[in-house]
Parts: sequence; structure tokens; C-alpha cells
Amino acid sequence: MALAVHSPAFRDGGEIPKRFTCQGRDAPPELDWSGVPAGAKSLALIVDDPDAPDPAAPKRTWVHWVLYDIPPTATGLSEGGALPPGTRQGTNDWSRTGYGGPCPPVGRHRYFFKLYALDLRLGDIGAPTKAELERAMEGHVLARAQLVGTYEKG
Repeated sequence: MALAVHSPAFRDGGEIPKRFTCQGRDAPPELDWSGVPAGAKSLALIVDDPDAPDPAAPKRTWVHWVLYDIPPTATGLSEGGALPPGTRQGTNDWSRTGYGGPCPPVGRHRYFFKLYALDLRLGDIGAPTKAELERAMEGHVLARAQLVGTYEKG
């Protein structure tokens, strides 16, 4: 079985409910996954938006959430952001740890929830940015999966 990630809050390619955005509670949606490879020692999750600031003329990818050292026995994350024991957080593009929900300045943006199964625990590498986490994961990714949601301020 391949690694897969989904959310009961929205379907792949569907709209992320307002309560998970800056216009709502700004708390993460529930995520569930399956198919973690037998050799996985940890999981990592990166949530980003490649459409910033304007989907018609994107200039950068905005990082919303960085998680690592998620235990491979975890089967998901609960709504609201309670993390499994041992999970560590990196730094998002608001220069803080934790989840920052969709808050697009203009247009409908895409939000990629990218899950990685790794062959090691990274240990305490501080609060890495997405780029720093990706460098630390290089050569250690056993499997990857993604879920895409969209959001536009109404």
C-alpha cells in the first residue's frame, strides 16, 4: 500500500473550510494517513502555498507549517493542532513555529499538505525552515504523499 494522506474536512483539490484559515480559527484541519512503509523511523509534514502572493503572477512559495519527527506509528493529526508525542515544529514564513492557515491576499490559492516517510529520526535540529528540513531529509525519504486544498477569501 502506498503512503496516502487525506482530511475529513476537505477532499483532494477541494476547498479548505474557512474555520482552518485566518478568517476562522486559524487552526489546522484533521489529517489522516495510511501506508507508512515498514522501515520508516519518522514522518515529516510541510504545508505550503506555491501561488503567493497572486496565483496569476506567483512570486514565491509561502510556507504555512513545518513538522518533523512525527512518530511513524501515528495515523494522523487531530483537528486543532494537538501533536503526537515527540513531534517537533519548524519555522513557517511568519517566522514562528506552528500552523498558519490560508490567508491569500488575492485570488484562489492552492495549499499542499506534503507528508514524507523517513528512514531516520532527525532529532532536535531546532526549528528548521522548510529549506533546512528538506536538506536534512535529503537521501532519507522512503515515501511521499500529498493532499491539495484551495482557498479564496470571500
